[in-house]
Amino acid sequence: MREPVNRTILLLDIERFSRRDDVVQAVLRRTLNTVVDQTLVTAGVEATQQYREDRGDGLIVLLSGDVAKTAVLRALLTVMPELLHDHNRLAAGGAQMRLRMVLAAGEVAHDPQAGTTGGLVGHDLNQAFRLLDSDALRRALAEQADGHCVLAVSTPVYEGVVRHGHHGVRPELFRPAEVTVKDGVLSAWIQGGGGEAAGPAEAGEAGGVSSRSPAPQPPAQAQAPAPAPAPEHPGGAVFHFHGAPVVHGSLVGGDQHGVSGGHVTGDVILGGSGSAPADRAGESRTEDGGRS
Repeated sequence: MREPVNRTILLLDIERFSRRDDVVQAVLRRTLNTVVDQTLVTAGVEATQQYREDRGDGLIVLLSGDVAKTAVLRALLTVMPELLHDHNRLAAGGAQMRLRMVLAAGEVAHDPQAGTTGGLVGHDLNQAFRLLDSDALRRALAEQADGHCVLAVSTPVYEGVVRHGHHGVRPELFRPAEVTVKDGVLSAWIQGGGGEAAGPAEAGEAGGVSSRSPAPQPPAQAQAPAPAPAPEHPGGAVFHFHGAPVVHGSLVGGDQHGVSGGHVTGDVILGGSGSAPADRAGESRTEDGGRS
């Protein structure tokens, strides 16, 4: 077995491939190779910088470490959907092609055997295949009624490339996913499909550091003081006389309006609470100056 080397891993799988007849499958396989050729040319990938392996309903593509992942991502996000759209626009219903795609990175060794093809070995490659075959990625493509492909990237690719927002790569379009595999849970990021795209806060949280802070609360509005109760007034008129008032005629504290022929001098208080200071209460004087 050769020594493992770091490779960019691109996996592609045609949706519902096995449901087609042989003739349609052959057309889809040729179309897939053509679409991948054009996509990688756009990304600037030379033939000597890639290794391909036919998987029947898909492809394994290993790219050399000197190929910029940003260029590959841009092509997968922009060129690939357009090429698939062009094919599906002219193809019959049974020859439509939609793809699940995974972009990962890791150590891959090649262990070719005489008389056989293939022979790729590597834990990172195995994990990428588990992501490609996951229910989460299948569901993401199924939820795209009008979409042609869906892309998942491994967490190292997201952290190292996607989240930095390079030209043509929008991290807000990726959402985190926890993929259950036979030996545990695999973290990944899925572009397209259903669910809410992650914002900057969620992206930081999935990477182990939460950038989410509590939403500021509006300041509490000051409560207006309760209005002071209106002063109580007794049902009838109350007269407080201070000093030496002189009253001519009648003085009635009931419902009578007006006082005829009366004359009052001194301090006179009409109305109030009906109580007077203790030391002056009842100090009214009659016409002749005596206390009443």
